[in-house]
Amino acid sequence: MRVERRHVIYVQGYDPRGLAQYYRMFRTELRKFGRLYQLTATINRPQGTADSETAYWTIDTRANDWQTHTRYEFLRWEDLIQRDLAEPIWRTIFRSTQLFWRIIFNGTLARFWKAHWRFALFIAYPHFMLLVEALASLLIALACGKGLEALGVTGPSNIAVATAVFVAALIALLKFTESRSYLLYLMADMIWTWQFAHRLRPEWDQRIDRFAKNLVDAASSSDADEVVIVGHSSGSFLAVEILARALNLDPDIGRHGPRIALLTIGGNLPIVGFNAAAQDFRDHLRRLAVEPSIDWIDCQARKDVMNFYPFDAITGHGIDVGARRRNPRIVPVRFRDIIEPAHYNVFRWQFFRVHFQFVMANERPHPYDYFMIACGPVPLRERMARPEAAVAIATGDAAARESGWKILEMTTPAAPG
Repeated sequence: MRVERRHVIYVQGYDPRGLAQYYRMFRTELRKFGRLYQLTATINRPQGTADSETAYWTIDTRANDWQTHTRYEFLRWEDLIQRDLAEPIWRTIFRSTQLFWRIIFNGTLARFWKAHWRFALFIAYPHFMLLVEALASLLIALACGKGLEALGVTGPSNIAVATAVFVAALIALLKFTESRSYLLYLMADMIWTWQFAHRLRPEWDQRIDRFAKNLVDAASSSDADEVVIVGHSSGSFLAVEILARALNLDPDIGRHGPRIALLTIGGNLPIVGFNAAAQDFRDHLRRLAVEPSIDWIDCQARKDVMNFYPFDAITGHGIDVGARRRNPRIVPVRFRDIIEPAHYNVFRWQFFRVHFQFVMANERPHPYDYFMIACGPVPLRERMARPEAAVAIATGDAAARESGWKILEMTTPAAPG
């Protein structure tokens, strides 16, 4: 099967930059993709829907012996995220600190540590940074108090001024360092995740329900050969929710239309699934684990501290479906294999940059290539089942490409799990 038409539905994580920033990055990375494989890829400008909750653009990709038309749909959350980030700083700090101690005492942080200790450290990072900045502000306040004492100001007046200096210094430090520390952003992310897991964000659930209905409509009317729902970062559990709710609306969504595939990349499903209140989410995981009409590929990278690696989304949540299991297929990705060494060494310690490599262009041909997945001719399931054939089709001469297609056509992929 060669994909001539594909529909990609991209579910972003908790990223306030939204459509404009993502589209610019996508367009830039698409050019790199074309240069790497010596092919032509043209893209049009985004077009929004009437409700402004989705936008889409199309890409036409052409090589010597194949061409693929992709409709790339971007699901928008930035209005909801920006509303969260507009909360007063004191409220964000108070709620996040309260939640941090809560997940310590109820054992959730320990479960994070057991699943992936790097992610547990990442969860603790903003609170450690808050402590550092609070101590620095306290030193400034104490120095101010000592100065006032030298001037003869003592008692309640001294305490009041020192307290005001502490608060002002802390707020100033938080704002000044935010572009590098991401402290307030990560705290807001933590609050949102916990609230979402406990179903305290009805506006998110309502939008997910609308996206699930749109997915059902798209699958029933699309002329695509393949529909790929991509969930990156926190978008991984949002994509799971969208697809599971679409299955509730139409249990045969993957049987009467184009092939349906779920691709989770840089995922962090446990930050929802490990909450005791998230039983409905775990039920959705159970359903996807055994659904024969859906192919679920879960790509993970050890270098990315913002995803869980290695982690099995089914057994890791205590779900046992026995021999019926077929999803997900877990695919490890080594970023040093897809990026030139000089470039990799520049950003390997920048955790946000590493995290976004999942949706950026390769610098070396590799079975995991996000733009080949979105714009290339090989279906996602076959690409992961026969990676060497997929690479041969992308990079080989005419004989190698023909051999690669024969391998794919003669192979019936095993169940992803």
